[in-house]
Amino acid sequence: MVSNSKVKHEEIKIIPLGGVGEIGKNMYIVEVDEDIFVIDAGLMFPENEMLGIDIVIPDIQYLEQNRGRVKGIFLTHGHEDSIGAISYLLDKVRAPVYGTRLTNALVKARLKDEQVRTDVKFYTIHSDSRLQF
Repeated sequence: MVSNSKVKHEEIKIIPLGGVGEIGKNMYIVEVDEDIFVIDAGLMFPENEMLGIDIVIPDIQYLEQNRGRVKGIFLTHGHEDSIGAISYLLDKVRAPVYGTRLTNALVKARLKDEQVRTDVKFYTIHSDSRLQF
């Protein structure tokens, strides 16, 4: 008898919280059944008509409401449009962060500068990394 060890997922959703139709504020949610994975946590700099606004971040209310389901935050690169809102996200959601060595170093420096949580687990990934959840 041959057993199939692959898990069949019933439902996969991809939800953009920012970064669609705009430059910056990149953040996507990938839901696989009950698990949530976040891709990027970026910011956007304000447009000229946004007087008094320093930065614009995605609306993370959904992630706050479902914080127990968030299994990981994956950062694609270290530009502000992808990591600029990470301190705001980590202030509300406890999840490990996955990124390249450089991206993780940039995030750690940001968290230190902003005096935000220091108990975050960071995992370094490479182009040939394989992760299983």
